[in-house]
Amino acid sequence: MTTGQQAGHRRTLAEWVDRIEAMHPQDIALGLDRIGAVKERLSITFSCPVVIVGGTNGKGSTCMMLETIWRTAGYRVGQYTSPHIHRFNERIRIDGQMVDDDALIGAFEAVEAVRGDVPLTFFEFTTLVAMKLFADAGLDVVVLEVGLGGRFDAVNLLDADVAIVTNVDLDHQAFLGDTREEIGFEKAGIFRRGRVALYGEVDPPQSLLDHAAAIGADLKRYGRDYEGKSDGKTWHYRGLDGTALWELPLPSLYGDCQVVNAATVLTAVYVLRDRLPVYIETFSEALPHIQLPGRFEVIQHNPLVIVDVSHNPHAARTLAGNLASLPCKGRTLAVYGAMADKDIDGVVRILKDQIDEWYITNLPLPRAATVDVLLEKLLAAGIPRERITVCEEAEKALDSARKNASNDDRITAFGSFWVVTGVTPPDCCQESSNHQ
Repeated sequence: MTTGQQAGHRRTLAEWVDRIEAMHPQDIALGLDRIGAVKERLSITFSCPVVIVGGTNGKGSTCMMLETIWRTAGYRVGQYTSPHIHRFNERIRIDGQMVDDDALIGAFEAVEAVRGDVPLTFFEFTTLVAMKLFADAGLDVVVLEVGLGGRFDAVNLLDADVAIVTNVDLDHQAFLGDTREEIGFEKAGIFRRGRVALYGEVDPPQSLLDHAAAIGADLKRYGRDYEGKSDGKTWHYRGLDGTALWELPLPSLYGDCQVVNAATVLTAVYVLRDRLPVYIETFSEALPHIQLPGRFEVIQHNPLVIVDVSHNPHAARTLAGNLASLPCKGRTLAVYGAMADKDIDGVVRILKDQIDEWYITNLPLPRAATVDVLLEKLLAAGIPRERITVCEEAEKALDSARKNASNDDRITAFGSFWVVTGVTPPDCCQESSNHQ
């Protein structure tokens, strides 16, 4: 009998999640040897195309666009992303639906049955669960989001038919390095010899270019090999081999960055067109219907409440641009919480001139920055104390902001995914829509 499991008792999904969270002494332990050994025992293989999506920001948007386009074209798609906002099930989707508890429990049991004494991290275990479910489902294509970095990330066990790095900026420096060059090399680790690699920004780190050349990856770059341009109402795509599409509908996800992401997505779809043919009309049908919680997502009007998972300076610049492009008559109030290892100073510096009042909050996990730390950093950035309200949890912070906001004001709740979790009810993502 397994420790902590009584005879006749089958663990619930919540019990499995709790168990694997406690299994490894470290939240993050880079390396592929442990998970690789267990994958071999599970005999996981794929005959369908595999797309791996890495980068500092924009991974979730890119994955969801790929899923939506291929599903609209009639293909069965598996998608694995992280983290989740409300339910673990959000991480693993098959044919557009979250995998249910029973199927997840079965996959957890299958991994545990062969794991032996290998100490898997939470992400390694859940990645194996996703791979097991996808391999058994007979899918047409699998889309996997990198959790951290790329070279040693668990999803990099698979050889991507198309590998995407959306962009490279500073984040997770303790694990990936202190410069864009160091981080770029780590993220380029998902590239493969002789296979297409896409970089979705105009200024790739030289380390990423050098690695792609050294291993013989077929690197295609945004702005050189393909691009997307918006006129504010539609957008135009220039792709590989002279491909050009005009007056495409804008993605339903808000912001100019989403046109860049969409151009990368269309390029990936084009690269795989021999195995997964897609009609041009499919793009126009799919792009207006991308849904992804927590990405400049409007959850309330009067006053306007926007939630966004901007947790590093690169994402904060995007949030600042989105706020500037959507002016309001009144003030901008912010609910903010962050992990202690994030560049809080950089985020505050970018957004402080666009925010009139701050409602800072604790988050329910040890890695979070406390309100005392956040307060100190806001004051150091020159924000007056009377413009800062300290709250114990995100829900109370949003309630306080709502009480002080008029219908002409707007509220943006941003930072860690835990902020979005705290301010949105579990069914919010099913009832709300992304702003356009």
